[in-house]
Amino acid sequence: MNRNTSKSIALGARLRNVRVANKLSQRALAKKIGVVHSLLSRNESGQRVPTRAEVIRILEPLDITDRDREEILEMTEDPGGSPLAVIELPERRAQLAALVEVEQMAQEVVSWSPLVIPGLLQVSAYTRSIMEAAEMPEAEIATRVAVRMGRRDVLTRRNPVRFTALIGEAVLQQTIGGPEVMAEQFDHLLMMSAHENVELRIVPSATGWHAGLNGAFHLIKCNGTSFVHLENSISSVFVQEPESVAGFEASVPRLLEVAMSAERSFEVIAREVRTTGVA
Repeated sequence: MNRNTSKSIALGARLRNVRVANKLSQRALAKKIGVVHSLLSRNESGQRVPTRAEVIRILEPLDITDRDREEILEMTEDPGGSPLAVIELPERRAQLAALVEVEQMAQEVVSWSPLVIPGLLQVSAYTRSIMEAAEMPEAEIATRVAVRMGRRDVLTRRNPVRFTALIGEAVLQQTIGGPEVMAEQFDHLLMMSAHENVELRIVPSATGWHAGLNGAFHLIKCNGTSFVHLENSISSVFVQEPESVAGFEASVPRLLEVAMSAERSFEVIAREVRTTGVA
């Protein structure tokens, strides 16, 4: 099957990661399993969806854990089909892994976050405070905080993702974790806004109705295909149908029109740093 979807890209990224972890080139692995290396290339880019039997064949000569093997094989179940929509915790963990893989392969990401700091810009104390308030188990909190902090690497790596963060002004007034946590979070926003690949824009609360009031979204552009990740406290979903994604893409320029300039946004955040009163 030839189809770029969030699932196929995530599966391809996992296959690439386990191959690299085994220190094998595509050509070397292709030779071991008796296929042309271009087939592995298309699998790993998400341009082609390998069958379960093909994935078993690819993994056979690789040194990987049983858990990794099981997770990868689970991803072969309808990898080019319906969007990833999950509610149960084990499924949410699998989708979080898929989100990480897709972000790693992305060229551009746009986040509209009217209620909290976007995940790619959160500091660990801020993330932890949110999860503790949700009364998650400590082990789950530790894992998810570590994953979220790891996700931030796409912004500072070589050839970083182009990231546009659209943040609701009300977010700056939400004291999550206390003044010290917010001071650290604001300092991090200012630091990240200095990166050439990061555009941080505050959307004023007094703007009136705008497209973003339909809800938060995380738009990911990867290998010529766009996906939207939506999440709330009990469920999350990848939206990949072109007609649906187009609606979210159309919201971005409208949000940018009503947002403060990058310079003004910096000033507003810097003011919040001063008003936290934390030395």
